[in-house]
Amino acid sequence: MADTPYKPIMSVADLEAFIERDFPQVHMDGRVFHIASVEPGATTMRLEPKERHLRPGGTVSGPTLFTMADVCAYMVILAHIGPAKHTVTTNLNINFMHKAAPGPIFCTGRLLKLGRRLAVVEATITDEKDTIVAHATATYSIPPGRKDTVK
Repeated sequence: MADTPYKPIMSVADLEAFIERDFPQVHMDGRVFHIASVEPGATTMRLEPKERHLRPGGTVSGPTLFTMADVCAYMVILAHIGPAKHTVTTNLNINFMHKAAPGPIFCTGRLLKLGRRLAVVEATITDEKDTIVAHATATYSIPPGRKDTVK
């Protein structure tokens, strides 16, 4: 990973505990999103798609890939600012590039900008063969003062 000024303050375990406590609905149909790693300026997630994530023709659906990009972007931001649950998506643009065959899907979110009020993240979604299946950019609004942050 290239040099980055961003240093994480939450670990994989911290992020998983945050999801369980504040967003258990992410796993209401079973745990399919897994945080694989947290690094300076980046977070990688893994998706184990189930039948409900597939579209006709047997590929992982666009809404599933969109959700993965959004969740991964949120996780990389929180990993670097702490558990500010009111950090919200203000924009997410995604380009679907290749069909995502059933099987593990990976998303790496990289911080492009982390300011006091806005964060911009690039999310790259790949399959097991490291083929880029989708690419997204997301902008998030960070609450002022992060009063919802619990340490």
